[in-house]
Amino acid sequence: MDNNQSFEEIKERFKNASVDGKIEIYTTTQGLTVEQYKELLRMFPLKHLDELEKAMA
Repeated sequence: MDNNQSFEEIKERFKNASVDGKIEIYTTTQGLTVEQYKELLRMFPLKHLDELEKAMA
């Protein structure tokens, strides 16, 4: 499995997902690097950040 290609697929799914979908992808995807998580977080709508925080608690 090509990790970079997989991340590009995850990123594309994340970009097109609803807020709930983004939260699910962010909280259930394993094996990402810190930088990859940060990249997804930069694509997350800031006004819904509290929902992501609750999901991660």
